[in-house]
Amino acid sequence: MISVEKALETVLNSSQKFGVEEIPFLKSVGRILKEEIRADRDFPPFNRVSMDGIVIDYNQFKNGQRSFKVAGIQAAGSEQISLKNIENCIEVMTGAVLPNNANTVIRYEDVTIENGFATINVDELNDGQNVHDKGKDGKVGDLLIAENTIISGAEIGVLATVGKSIVKVAKQPKVMIVSTGDELVGVEEVPLEHQIRRSNVFTLVSLLERLKISSETAHITDDKPVLKSKIESYLEQYDVLLFSGAVSKGKYDFLPEVFDELGVEKLFHKVAQRPGKPFWFGRKASFSMSEQDAFQNEKRQTIVFGFPGNPISTFVNCLAYFYPWYYKSLDLKVEEETAILADDVTFKPNLDYFLQVKLSYRFGHLIAAPITGNGSGDLASLVNADAFIQLPSDKVGFKKGEVFPIIRYR
Repeated sequence: MISVEKALETVLNSSQKFGVEEIPFLKSVGRILKEEIRADRDFPPFNRVSMDGIVIDYNQFKNGQRSFKVAGIQAAGSEQISLKNIENCIEVMTGAVLPNNANTVIRYEDVTIENGFATINVDELNDGQNVHDKGKDGKVGDLLIAENTIISGAEIGVLATVGKSIVKVAKQPKVMIVSTGDELVGVEEVPLEHQIRRSNVFTLVSLLERLKISSETAHITDDKPVLKSKIESYLEQYDVLLFSGAVSKGKYDFLPEVFDELGVEKLFHKVAQRPGKPFWFGRKASFSMSEQDAFQNEKRQTIVFGFPGNPISTFVNCLAYFYPWYYKSLDLKVEEETAILADDVTFKPNLDYFLQVKLSYRFGHLIAAPITGNGSGDLASLVNADAFIQLPSDKVGFKKGEVFPIIRYR
């Protein structure tokens, strides 16, 4: 049995690249950008009017002029016109290019327009007011979005602005999620008294969808030859296999034996933590990939996560190990988050304790209130919590007010 720290280090050392693909920018939300996005022109690309109103030469106002003949209209999207007589004004619309020979925009609320003349009703103006200067937001060639950024709605707007209709993003791993056990039936079925519906596999599907990873699912009964045959095929087809169940010491927990017989290298089995102690992790090198498809001249390998079958164990291990492995594989840096423990907690086993907590803010600080559940099989308790707080194994008592790392799932 190894420590949580050593287990995580081992998982991270097994990260791998999956290459880059080009996709339509509107389908890139949530994906990891794999190129720099730079300005293809100045932003804004012209001196831009930022208020509906009139535009004048400021010196005329400074010299006492308050009434200006309206000499034209500069609409948004129309070619730039000029103020030919600086004693006149031009009506302007938000987003329009600033007319030549004019420099100061007065909003409609501060003027009265009658009989073709605009009278300014305020006593003070600022030279150049309500004008968004060309290049103020960025110059051509400026970095707008850094590589390895998670693309959100904000980035979509920038991509559209620079004309980036196709964008380079990290390819996602090809994932198969497998549940095992004769006691499991489908979601749509009515279970017998000795059966339960499959749930862990769908929990894992949803956790991966948060990362924009599509996955396939399968269920295999507790039959060792069938397990071996199917898993052998999966090892050739997928980048990652996620298992829920059959990795402990039960008579029908065949997976560790099957992995060994199929040449999957065991990197560890059992971690000093609760819940999720029987966690199995390994990898299988594959040489079926062509040299053209091998990324950065690395040998392809299938990563195998064997999570315990109890629902909370599967849930926390996916968050604590698969998520960091994925982030490392895609070169995405994620900051550790901490919270203040809201109550005293006692935990005697010499294990790291992933305790379910409800999060709230108090005076600007993140507070974690422990949630009482009924062990790692209490799937329903996840609904009442927001995160896990990680309490280290080198202590027995944890005091209210102490700060520890958390893993959010809301």
